[in-house]
Amino acid sequence: MKYMISSIALSLIFTAGIAFAKQPAPVRVEQGLLQGTLEDGVTVYKGVPYAAPPVGNLRWRAPRPPAHWKGVRKADKFAANPVQVMFPTYGPWTSAYMPKGEVSENCLYLNIWTAAKSPGERRPVLVYIPGGAFTGGSGDVPVYNGKNLAKKGLVVVTINYRVGVFGFLALPSLTKESKHHSSGNYGLLDQLAALKWVHKNISAFGGDPSRVTIMGQSAGALSIMYLTASPLAKGLFVRAIAESPTDFRNGLEESLKTGEQYGESFEKAMGVSSLAELRAMPASELLDSTNNSYHFLPVLDGWFLPKKVDEIFRLGEQNDVPTIAGWVANEWSFMGNYGKIPAVEFREQVRRQAGMLADEILKLYPASTSAEAAVSQKKFERDIFLVSMYIWAKERERTGKTNLYMYLFRHPQPGATEERYETFHSSELPYVFDNLNESDRPWKAEDRNLERVMSGYWVNFITTGNPNGKGLPEWPAFKETPGRIMELGDKMAPRPVMSREKLSVLKRVLEDSMR
Repeated sequence: MKYMISSIALSLIFTAGIAFAKQPAPVRVEQGLLQGTLEDGVTVYKGVPYAAPPVGNLRWRAPRPPAHWKGVRKADKFAANPVQVMFPTYGPWTSAYMPKGEVSENCLYLNIWTAAKSPGERRPVLVYIPGGAFTGGSGDVPVYNGKNLAKKGLVVVTINYRVGVFGFLALPSLTKESKHHSSGNYGLLDQLAALKWVHKNISAFGGDPSRVTIMGQSAGALSIMYLTASPLAKGLFVRAIAESPTDFRNGLEESLKTGEQYGESFEKAMGVSSLAELRAMPASELLDSTNNSYHFLPVLDGWFLPKKVDEIFRLGEQNDVPTIAGWVANEWSFMGNYGKIPAVEFREQVRRQAGMLADEILKLYPASTSAEAAVSQKKFERDIFLVSMYIWAKERERTGKTNLYMYLFRHPQPGATEERYETFHSSELPYVFDNLNESDRPWKAEDRNLERVMSGYWVNFITTGNPNGKGLPEWPAFKETPGRIMELGDKMAPRPVMSREKLSVLKRVLEDSMR
């Protein structure tokens, strides 16, 4: 019996020793010691504070530094998501695309994945800024899991930032209390604060602060454009990836003044007479009041964005870094009327948008029948995006000295969404993050190969500033093949943006709209 007890005790001690050995050692950041967890050979740090909670009197203020802590802080759970309406699924977006957990104003946290064994490895760093129309989004989304990219040599960071009314409310009273005479871009300032935290602390996780790439999709991609334009972000990143920004022309039309007027109408609707009362309102009440009524967006605040983004690029004042930028083939397929606009209505829409050029466009995008109009609508919307990208690229080429790599992604995900949504908005992300296994879909061999190629391009670019590498189809920089972009998907090769005839006419339409 004594021998049995000793054996059990020794077994427990040995097992505990193994468990302890698997526990990664704490790392020291500016605020204190952090304890991560080991997941399949990658150390993960979840819910790391990069700024003070923006609650109470800090609601609608620029982010403040996070507090220091004593002892070892566990970083084993994702923090709450920014305050938003949560959906389990939505349109083509399965649960793998949706934020998990609770929501809270106390949301300014980031997450880190690293396979580095020591700080001295100085691996390239990816900071991912999630999309969500500036009303939602989170760093806690299965598709953004950084584990597989970390295994390929990156240190991956995902962040939360304030969205909706909490991230983008502008008011004269807020502008007045700001020493920069600015209000409205709190979500963008959060992103900036996260980048500053990464710059100061990422070496503790084996990352190289001199090799940070910022990447985002949708509203996250617009954020990449704004950060690239902002003088406040100078020196915080050396490469950028923008996937499906809503408009490459970057024409932020919302001035601080008009943003303030919009905020005042909201303040009036809330029935309050002071900023203090507005700050005292429950977050849930503010969220409920904005649903379907108010959509708060970034503004030209004179501080984070001193000028229009397209003007900054035109003057060559942007943070000039190598960039990947592009679209997917069916960006608007999640809209209910996608490919379903009646022929008569489509023709009228073209005439409203194109004016005197409408007849030329309708020859190129015919709509004599409903079936013909359905095909033309999809092609017209895709080509408008591509021309917008082309105009921006030519302007950037005039003032920028770094390489630009442009793409069109064309590969529908297999499964229930394929026929209805085709290559939908954000459908490239599982391939880029090497995360097909996060989604329950009938993946095929061609999907696995595309995952290998796409993640390979992105890892190479984040590492060196050039997506090309061994075993990958050659992807030329835009300046090397003017008028051509890379098609990624079922075909993998450079292609013209579109026919010269279509490009000429659509350029005139877009340039007229920008005047």
